[in-house]
Amino acid sequence: MKIYNLKKTQYLPISLSEAWEFFSTPKNLKEITPEHMGFKIRYSSGGEKMYPGQLICYKVNILPGIPVDWVTEITHVREPYYFVDEQRFGPYALWHHQHHFREVKDGVEMTDEVNYAIPFGVIGRIANSIFVEKEVKAIFDHRSKVLQDYFQNRTVTV
Repeated sequence: MKIYNLKKTQYLPISLSEAWEFFSTPKNLKEITPEHMGFKIRYSSGGEKMYPGQLICYKVNILPGIPVDWVTEITHVREPYYFVDEQRFGPYALWHHQHHFREVKDGVEMTDEVNYAIPFGVIGRIANSIFVEKEVKAIFDHRSKVLQDYFQNRTVTV
């Protein structure tokens, strides 16, 4: 199985507590996901705040008009510094997504690191090179722009 990696770091002009509040609330994921993906949370165990062991079930379009179920588990949480979600059921053979937050001068440095694998062996590797890798990158580029716009006029409050 070939494992691919995407790492994206972004500065946000908000406090560490504001970053944690936004990113640790599963319902905010819809706000930063491209609209064409038709993202919907179907179920989230245990309420609105994340915790280790929490399951979140989504419906998402992996290709236009092709919705799939995707279940992730929050496996690690160290508030307010990082959390990890891993796919339990969905379109990938492996999905391991780390979210890291670090306080820096006048804001927060946020780093997303995703390790993923595509099923179907050689066919999956070809699919990754043709469109999956581009789509994963486009999703995180979209998130980056939405977050920049959303937080651009904020003043860091400690």
